[in-house]
Formats: sequence, C-alpha cells, structure tokens
Amino acid sequence: MACRLSHPTFHLEALPVRASCGVRSKVSPGIYCLKWRTFQHRGRVSYQSLSYKKSTKVVQAAVLPISAPLVENEEQRKQMCGMYGFTQIGEPLPDNITLKNVMDTLPKKVFEIDDMKAWKSVLISVTSYALGIFMLSKAPWYLLPLAWAWTGTALTGFFVIGHDCAHKSFSRNKLVEDIVGTLAFLPLIYPYEPWRFKHDRHHAKTNMLSEDTAWHPVWREEIDSSPVLRKAIILGYGPFRPWMSIAHWLMWHFDLKKFRPAEVGRVKISLACVFAFIAIGWPLIVYKTGILGWIKFWFMPWMVYHFWMSTFTMVHHTAPHIPFKTSEEWNAAQAQLGGTVHCNYPRWIEILCHDINVHIPHHISSKIPSYNLQQAHQSLRENWGKYLNEANWNWRLMKTIMTTCHVYNKEQFYVPFDDVSPRESQPITFLRKFMPDYT
Repeated sequence: MACRLSHPTFHLEALPVRASCGVRSKVSPGIYCLKWRTFQHRGRVSYQSLSYKKSTKVVQAAVLPISAPLVENEEQRKQMCGMYGFTQIGEPLPDNITLKNVMDTLPKKVFEIDDMKAWKSVLISVTSYALGIFMLSKAPWYLLPLAWAWTGTALTGFFVIGHDCAHKSFSRNKLVEDIVGTLAFLPLIYPYEPWRFKHDRHHAKTNMLSEDTAWHPVWREEIDSSPVLRKAIILGYGPFRPWMSIAHWLMWHFDLKKFRPAEVGRVKISLACVFAFIAIGWPLIVYKTGILGWIKFWFMPWMVYHFWMSTFTMVHHTAPHIPFKTSEEWNAAQAQLGGTVHCNYPRWIEILCHDINVHIPHHISSKIPSYNLQQAHQSLRENWGKYLNEANWNWRLMKTIMTTCHVYNKEQFYVPFDDVSPRESQPITFLRKFMPDYT
C-alpha cells in the first residue's frame, strides 16, 4: 500500500533491477538520489515506491504488490511505525483467540460503575465549558482561537458523557442515563437516541466493510459513479476529513427511514429535543449577543468539537495496515483488539475528553466506564501487549491517514486517490506537499 510520506534521501550506486519485481521504469547505471515512499514487506503484500533522480530528470518507479498484507516480522513493523507515525504496530492476533478470551483477562473492577466518578466527569465538563465561555467573553480577538480550542474541547467532554450514558456505563439508573445523555448532547445538537442506535452497530461491526457505521474506506464504484461525487469524496476524505463527522451527523441521525419501527418512537423524542434547542437556544444567543455572538460562542466551539469527533474516530480505526473485512472474513477479536488504535493526546485534552482515546478497552467491552479505561488498558498491555496498535498524536499519523487511506482494495487494504484518479487528486497532492511530517 502506498504511503507517500517524505523520508531522507541518500546516494548509492544504482544496481540492476530484476524485471520480476514489476518496476515500471528502466534504470541506467550511475549515482542516484533515492527517496523511499514505502517498503516491501518480506513475504507479505505492500507497495514500494521510490523516486530516483539522475541529473535533473526525476523518474518514478514502483514495485507491485506480490503477497499477503499482514506484517509478522518485528523489524518491518518497526519500520512501519516510523513511516506511519505509530509507536507500536501490533502482531497479527491468532485466529483461535476470541473476544471472550481477551475480555476474561480484564479485572472485574474495571466494569464497576462509580457514581462519584461519573458525576465528577460532569462537573469537569460543566466547569471547563463555563470557563471557556468566560474566556470567549473576555478574550481579545487575537486570543479567540485559543479560547475556541478550549471551549470546543470541553464540549467534546459532553459528548463523552453522553457516550457513556448510551453504553449504559454512566449510572445504574437507566432513566438517569437517558436524561443525562440527552442533555449532554443538546449543546452539540446531536440527537441522543439515533446516535446510540447507530453507534451500537459500530461496536458490533467494527471494521466490517459494509456494516460499520463509522469510518470505512471508499468503494471504487463510488469514485467511478459520478465526477461530482468523485470530487466531493476526494475533498471529504482529504483536506476536509477532520470535519467529515458533520456529514456523518447529517446523513445518519435525522432520517427516520434508517431506523427500525421499534426505535422510531425514541428517535422522535430525541429529534424533538434537538429541534427545541435550536428553536429556543439559538434565538436567545442571537438576542443576547447578535449573529457574530452566535458564531463566537456556539458555532466556532462546535466546529472544534467536530474536529475532535472526526479526528478521534478516524485515528481509532484507520491506518494503512488495519484491514476492513467482509462479514464472511471478519473476526471480532481481531477487529476490536488489533483493529483499534490507542492514541495519546496532550494531557489537557485527555482530561477534558475523559480518556475517550484510551480506546482499545472500550472496544473490548463498551460497558467499561470512561474513568476505568486507563486501568483496563494497562491490563491489556500486560496480557496482550504485543498485539496492540499505539501512537502519540502527531502530524505524520494524520498525514498518513489523509493522503493514503482512501479507496478499498482487498489485497492492499487502501489505495490513495491519486493512484485511482490522478487528474482530480490535486487536494491530496497539496496535503502531501504542505502538511507537516513531524512525529
């Protein structure tokens, strides 16, 4: 699979290249400057592409995929870590391991609901959000971006509280959970029940090609179906990807036809709450602060929230080495343990977002409350550590996802847009050229 990250160039004597490798360009003897784009996994499939320069002419060469995709060699996994922006890429989980095997190793106390800790998370979110609103009211214009970053991240904490409520891991009282979840989602204008129904499906079908309701690769048929749709998809999965959760929010949560008859009643209640918030809350904000105040106090923090919503979700489940599989090939343990990424963010983000990025244990069991995720992850490290995918958030990780993980291919997992539609992939070329590449 092509990963077009920038790597240091080096000089060496050009060697003869065997035709069986599928090299597309002839190489003449001489001194060349080589730039690797990815590497060939020994005994496994990958794309290897490199640019080499002699005099002033640059030629592209690519080694075609030759075998299966998963990487079992430790040295190759370390190379992939550096290329993709990971701290660890886990070994493939054996086929005989079940999700129950993994879950049984977790301490029972990580499943326990603690009312004090649950309401402490509410206090943190309410207080941090109130502080954000105060900062917005007092900050000079040049400090507003910092205030928006804080306030939008605090809003994301409301989402995580509602998220725990939806998974029935906030309170022993289910009515309290439904009320708190609905209220927590209101400032985000997210309908609680529709999201809960669709999110449960994401957990049941994680990294399943057609059934997962979160991020999944683009189908080649979508790209080929319409020039307008193709351009929209390339923009959405490229430069606008950190806000694609807005499209997901609109497409999945407001259409009653997407829900089973038994769900429609609760969906209607949630939609009524959201529309009431819009009908009452927005005019009040405008009345008190004007249209610019609505943008300043609500819209910009909401956009920051969606940045985190999109970024968290795509980092959790998207990487060049993580496959999406058909229902016939899918394995629950492999998808939840090996197909989910643990990513560390700056501590202030982790606090405001209640450790939602400690995500692997959450996919082993969604019944683990957010305040127990750290402890559960430590247990997974002790018992299953060599299978885990882990990263510290960095620009190279984002660049990998946004410039490489695009169109589904069974053997390669992902094919970049510019390999499929090079003439219309200028946004991807732009990202590849100008996005930072720091780890």
